[in-house]
Amino acid sequence: MLPYRKEKGGGGAGAESSLRIPCQPLLPPAGVSRTGDPVPQPPAPLQPVPPEVHAGSRAGARGGECPEPGVQACGHHRGTEEGISPLRHGRSEPAAKRTGVILFGEPVRWETSLQLITDVLLSNGNPGAELRDIPYPHLPVLACNMDLLWMAEARMPRFGHGTFLLCLENIYKKVTGRELKYEALIGKPSTVTYRYAEYLIQQQAEKQGWKSPIRRLYAVGDNPMSDIYGANLYNNYLKSAHQNQVQAGVKRSPQAASPQTEDLELRKECNNSVESCESILVCTGVYRHNADVPSKTGECMTETVFHGHRDFCFDPSLVEASYIVQDVNDAVQLAFKKENWS
Repeated sequence: MLPYRKEKGGGGAGAESSLRIPCQPLLPPAGVSRTGDPVPQPPAPLQPVPPEVHAGSRAGARGGECPEPGVQACGHHRGTEEGISPLRHGRSEPAAKRTGVILFGEPVRWETSLQLITDVLLSNGNPGAELRDIPYPHLPVLACNMDLLWMAEARMPRFGHGTFLLCLENIYKKVTGRELKYEALIGKPSTVTYRYAEYLIQQQAEKQGWKSPIRRLYAVGDNPMSDIYGANLYNNYLKSAHQNQVQAGVKRSPQAASPQTEDLELRKECNNSVESCESILVCTGVYRHNADVPSKTGECMTETVFHGHRDFCFDPSLVEASYIVQDVNDAVQLAFKKENWS
């Protein structure tokens, strides 16, 4: 029994329904047994977020399910206030004041969601009110999943939630002249997402009765700008944390590499046995061999297309995978070989 977790990009659809997507590499490879819930959604690390932040507007989720009862979907607001949607007119009903916005994944109707989210931000949570002074700082905005592109059955990449965020950021800046600020960015390549995955893996290992501590994690993905970038970023975090522990001479929780992890209780609960995270890039999705990263890492960065989020700086070393293999099965066999498992 090998503990593992799959970090899924989409939001809203349940874990089991996501496994029904006809994409064989996403299923457990040969030699790996699946136990429990192997597919934490990008919003999963948001569970420790204070309840008052959850009382806001929610956008996204191709599955159409709202993962938090106290959060109202953007589609719900189309019929609650007359004239709020640029395309539809619904019945007039009083609506509670919104206290924040949580973005789980790219929505179906982009133009409607962009309009409604902008309304909430410009009106300080009361989109039915007349626009006067634009509040700034605006209401808290939390976003999950920053992939610009993702691969499905189509031969060309599909727009991901990162593209939707890009649209929202540019619309907000064009209208207000100011930058859209995020309370937190969750999902790949955010460090807190990999930290949460480590926490779940440690829990699974304990339930399976593992005696030896886990020293290495293997992160497998097809997108250099999210999967590999995030795995390498987390590897740097682990090395820095381990170095801090050695220097301090005591075992304690490492200081987070990102302020996004400061309030997460899992920092206290997750032990610190993991020392590294190896990134493995597969060629069955977004990645195209020799097309994403310049062969000479010293090239001017203006010549490199960076698909990462605005708030993540591009470091060419972070998109270079530790290993490149054909598919997920080869990645698992590589990990077995590295760990001397038969």
